[in-house]
Amino acid sequence: MEKVQHGKLISGLLDDEKVPVTNPVKIQDLTFRDGHQSLFATRGRNEDFMEIAEEMDKCGFYSMEVWGGATFDTMHRFLGEDPWQSLRNLKEKIKNTPFSMLLRGQNLVGYRNYADDVAEAFVDRAAENGMDIFRVFDALNDYRNFETVVKIIKKKGKHFQGSMCYSLTEDRMGGPVYNLEYYLQKAKDLENMGADTICIKDMAGLINPYDAYVLVKALKETVKAPIHLHSHFTSGMADMALLKAIEAGVDIVDTCLSPWAYRTSHPGIEPLVATLRGTDRDTGLDLKQLAVCSEYFEKVSAKYKHLLDTRMSIIDINVLLHQTPGGMLSNLYNQLRDMNALDKMDEVFRQLPIVRRELGQVPLVTPTSQIVGIQTVNNVLFDTPQERYKMTTAQVKDLCYGLYGKTAVPIDPEVQKKALKGYARGETPITVRPADVLEPELPKAEKDVEGLAKDLDDILIYALYPTTGKRFLKWKYGLEEIPAEVKPKTMEDVMREEELVKKAKAGLLVEKSAKAAPEKGPGTRIFNVFVDGEYFEVEVEQVGGAAPAVAAAPAPRTAPTVTPKAAAPAPAAAPAPAPKAAPAPVAGGTAVQAPMPGMIIRYEVKEGDEVKEGDTLLILEAMKMENSIASPCAGTVKQVNFKDGQNVQKDDVLIVVG
Repeated sequence: MEKVQHGKLISGLLDDEKVPVTNPVKIQDLTFRDGHQSLFATRGRNEDFMEIAEEMDKCGFYSMEVWGGATFDTMHRFLGEDPWQSLRNLKEKIKNTPFSMLLRGQNLVGYRNYADDVAEAFVDRAAENGMDIFRVFDALNDYRNFETVVKIIKKKGKHFQGSMCYSLTEDRMGGPVYNLEYYLQKAKDLENMGADTICIKDMAGLINPYDAYVLVKALKETVKAPIHLHSHFTSGMADMALLKAIEAGVDIVDTCLSPWAYRTSHPGIEPLVATLRGTDRDTGLDLKQLAVCSEYFEKVSAKYKHLLDTRMSIIDINVLLHQTPGGMLSNLYNQLRDMNALDKMDEVFRQLPIVRRELGQVPLVTPTSQIVGIQTVNNVLFDTPQERYKMTTAQVKDLCYGLYGKTAVPIDPEVQKKALKGYARGETPITVRPADVLEPELPKAEKDVEGLAKDLDDILIYALYPTTGKRFLKWKYGLEEIPAEVKPKTMEDVMREEELVKKAKAGLLVEKSAKAAPEKGPGTRIFNVFVDGEYFEVEVEQVGGAAPAVAAAPAPRTAPTVTPKAAAPAPAAAPAPAPKAAPAPVAGGTAVQAPMPGMIIRYEVKEGDEVKEGDTLLILEAMKMENSIASPCAGTVKQVNFKDGQNVQKDDVLIVVG
């Protein structure tokens, strides 16, 4: 079918004639997963989805993407939610609509390839906990990374959707790498692997509408599996791309409810449903029921609007040049802002295509978007005219070694040689399937959390995320208190904070009494409040069971603590506990400072150890990438100032060598 058949559409509206619906377009809704991941740094809470779940189930979607991607990480790391329990909760409410998840092949829901035993256990548990459709992709389109997970998906009788990550080498589909022949061959490979459906995964919104038409039409002529198109709105082309793909015969498309659509998210469903009404591709969805759900998300969005970076909320046609997905753009902005280097953003965009080419012209999707993006930031900030790739992340080293798979074109040999110098696994890259060189991981993980983890689901949280996973398990079982900033915020909290800020801006807040401010009680919580583009920090305390009151401010202020900030943080700036103050550096030593904000993954040395210049002292995670912090000199470790799992700021003294 080359185009939607309108027939007597206009007269049909007048005399009730209708075009027969011969091939309705199926809709997968992404609101519960990719919508808030793209707009609000994946901070949507399970409690808000549960409230509207039954109404969403009435919409008649082909499927709902509710899990996977960054949700597993964010839930346990920033929201204090058990991702397994969240999935089970939704399954209790949504009984008629199949669940879909985004699975990063052998990466699962993490940022590296895991051993086969972890991959097998994870997919098995995801299926048992309620997952129906597994959208499997690999950042390098290396389908060797599918082998283990697909085996379990098929064994469990679930739906395997094989994905090909859409990328460009030029400004349109074509060129020496990502051309029509490339995608047709990938589709054949997926069908041969037993794909039930095939997804064109356009993670950055790069696909030109006419290229979408050509690609979908060619795929329909080449493979038998239904074709599914996923495209972000970042460049402003996605809704047009969906329409042209529908004209070419695409079977399924991805959309979001309009309040959480557009920007770096996805096309809104309501305009598409209205557009296709009266055609042979009518979705059959009820706009009134969609409106019920959209109105709910419009209301609940107030809880998340402080996470929406308006600078990243507009159409960004430059994505066609740097090809960076929207979520990664906010990460780059956030990292540069925290390092007082926002003036380097244009240089980062200039160098992104260079670094991408040097690292094998990889598609930019998790985790390769982070790998390329963060390495580009490191190059811009730390390289010298004499030395490039001066601070190389662990993930770039792994990519150069082959632990992520085979890149589309060879990695620059000089970059590869530099990255692998002294690499723990060896300096000669591998050519085998990456997981073939990985030892089983579950036995060690089980031993590490013995007495803490209650079941395999708990063990897998730790296996995927050792540092934050163990911390979450302590929260889950009451061994450590969940930080206030991780606890959910109610709509009442939001409304109260906005009212306080409005009063503060109007000069209406005054001291409640002349008495000295009381000590803050244990119920005091700090909220970031955003009003009319201004950012305030408000302290709220529950007093005697009454509604929270603004904590009295310390002298010399004469109003409650409503502190205006110079600029709002970017959405990717996740609420995290502030690091404990480090001891003052000892005299006679060399202070090793944090080159960027991040989290201490682990120290490789302890006080009293002898080190040589260049030895790795610790691993610092920044934007989910690991950076080895080396000793600037030979000597003895005099002082270690933080603990594993603590967050640090730029220039914090991490360690002292003397």
